[in-house]
Amino acid sequence: MNKQTSFEGLEVGYDVPALPGMDAKDIQTPSLVLDLDALERNIKKMGDFAKSHGMRHRVHGKMHKSVDVALLQEKLGGSCGVCCQKVSEAEVFARGGIKDVLVSNQVRQPEKIDRLARIPKLGARAICCVDDIANVADLSEAAVRHGTQIECLVEIDVGAGRCGVQYGQPVVKLAKAIDAADGLKFAGIQAYQGAMQHLDSYEERQAKTQIAIGQVKESVDLLKAAGLECDIVGGGGTGSYYFESASGVFNELQCGSYAFMDADYGRILDKDGNRIDQGEWENALFILTSVMSHAKADKAIVDAGLKAQSVDSGLPTIYGRDDVTYVKCSDEHGVVSDPKGALKVNDKLHLVPGHCDPTCNVHDWYVGVRNGKVETLWPVSARGKAY
Repeated sequence: MNKQTSFEGLEVGYDVPALPGMDAKDIQTPSLVLDLDALERNIKKMGDFAKSHGMRHRVHGKMHKSVDVALLQEKLGGSCGVCCQKVSEAEVFARGGIKDVLVSNQVRQPEKIDRLARIPKLGARAICCVDDIANVADLSEAAVRHGTQIECLVEIDVGAGRCGVQYGQPVVKLAKAIDAADGLKFAGIQAYQGAMQHLDSYEERQAKTQIAIGQVKESVDLLKAAGLECDIVGGGGTGSYYFESASGVFNELQCGSYAFMDADYGRILDKDGNRIDQGEWENALFILTSVMSHAKADKAIVDAGLKAQSVDSGLPTIYGRDDVTYVKCSDEHGVVSDPKGALKVNDKLHLVPGHCDPTCNVHDWYVGVRNGKVETLWPVSARGKAY
């Protein structure tokens, strides 16, 4: 638990969904529940993998938005720091004791650049991505003004089709501009292929990642020829980390969802054709929900609707059951098909969210459970930090 967290004066059901020491059956719903044993096994497993392959793991904080989870990933998984997407997120992690923070995104607004330049004063290394030479002067001015250093990664568009320059000489041109700017340090390359992480086929993910690896290798070689070394060559996600680790060019992974898992990621297949949530990773995150009505014989209505989750990647699945199915939702209600009438009012179900990242962002707390008891309560520290 983060040392800043205090439960004194908090009321269950109003302030928090549970308190340490309570029975798990008494947790208020809907709420986010973490299976601490599964979470710890996932974290250790990824940490061991990264270490055995000579890789650093910079965990993706935008997934859980939690200082406590990030500190656990550092302690149990040996993570080197976090990456996140917004300056406000980066500030939360830096203030919470994370010493190495990458904003794996572009920072362009003057106010955000100013805040980024102040992060080193919180005791953390500050890194961001750049894909436009016009951004370099603004970052430099802020760093010089505050007497700090901003490290910069040149982002390459390796297939996501969003941010990033083309590989090759455009990377070298931008890296040289960063290297020459006061207050800045060229730190390497950002090359995350987000568009392919959720492709079901292992072979399709491998093929797209190999294209990205080739582009990154060519860029790194050109940078070396220009006298510029990359401290960080970062990328890799839960759907591709094994490819980047075997590439011989990447040295940092940026996996996030592996720690919690969700229904959409769980469906993708490993090299043997098995779902990755059936052996590679465990489901550690659940939306705990209660049956609030069973007025219709063949359906149960639960209290986890749209306001308790994100369904952009599909509806949640019901963990550990094949007799009931979550079939649709509205703002405050979830509809569960119950053809055999197996459920009754106040029964609780563990939902595996379709997409963990935006689901976590609509909750204030994680309830950590072990052996049927609430062991800890962690705030979703960077919830709402979208700026």
